[in-house]
Amino acid sequence: MREKIILKSEELFLSLGFKSVTMDDIANAMGISKKTIYTHFSNKTGLVEVVTFSILDHISEGIDTINVASVNPIEELYDIKLFVMNYFKNERVSPQHQLKKYYPEIFERLKIKQFEKMHSSVENSLKMGMNSGLFRPDIDIDFISRLYFNGMTAIRDISIFPESDFDKNYLFESYLEYHLRAIVTNEGLNLLNNFIKSNLTPNAS
Repeated sequence: MREKIILKSEELFLSLGFKSVTMDDIANAMGISKKTIYTHFSNKTGLVEVVTFSILDHISEGIDTINVASVNPIEELYDIKLFVMNYFKNERVSPQHQLKKYYPEIFERLKIKQFEKMHSSVENSLKMGMNSGLFRPDIDIDFISRLYFNGMTAIRDISIFPESDFDKNYLFESYLEYHLRAIVTNEGLNLLNNFIKSNLTPNAS
């Protein structure tokens, strides 16, 4: 039952927002009593915390799978982007914004965990790109991976990029292209241009 509560809560939190969804909403959606939820979670904050890190675990597992199967580090980044976009395809509010506003302590812990995961993943991607001749051999891996994390976090900040003005897919694709063009070799640039021409949405390049 605990896992079922987590899954249903995740679905509701992502579609309606962490603030908007109540314990009653979750209980009604599952056809159970609110008392049953409190048997597993002492309060909503505890539930939000578990759901938040459960989402991170699922995304991390998906990224690990993509890392293993990737053809090259350029397509790998776009595959990760597509995976994340599909995972959050039903969200109608910004979970990051609501988490930061209403559950700041959870948000800060999540950001640290996100950085640890993304930093490691991007570092490996950069090394792969350098070894394969797609990325410049003189890039500062630690600096670039930290800069990439900050950029990816920033484009999900609706106070900077309002949802009414910026399409999410456009933001992700544009940022990936911006990031890659700064570090690719001529060989990598040709691969990137061909990939963009063949795969990406028209307004994102």
